[in-house]
Amino acid sequence: MYPYFEEPGLFWLSGAEPVEQSVALLKTEGVDLVFTPDSIDALAKVAVEVNDSVENIGARRLQTVLERVLDDVSFTAPDRSGESVTIDGTYVRNQVESLARNVDLSRFIL
Repeated sequence: MYPYFEEPGLFWLSGAEPVEQSVALLKTEGVDLVFTPDSIDALAKVAVEVNDSVENIGARRLQTVLERVLDDVSFTAPDRSGESVTIDGTYVRNQVESLARNVDLSRFIL
């Protein structure tokens, strides 16, 4: 149903523009951003779940989910220069799971 999120689509996501752009953007602030394989899986799963429950906007949903996941890291990046931040599946779920479950919030925030 969503081939861009399924295997081998997850391989694409690990080197995908949204992820690479986020890594590069935070690198300009001196933050080394690392995504674990399970974080990529969690991002894809949340994006699919939200697309299934509200309007399906396809791969653009991945970008909105990624933005929500990185809100705190992006906001504090100037103060974290020289740090390495690892984003794993647990972190992704903690950042967006409650939003993803709430259809009304998902419609406007994710």
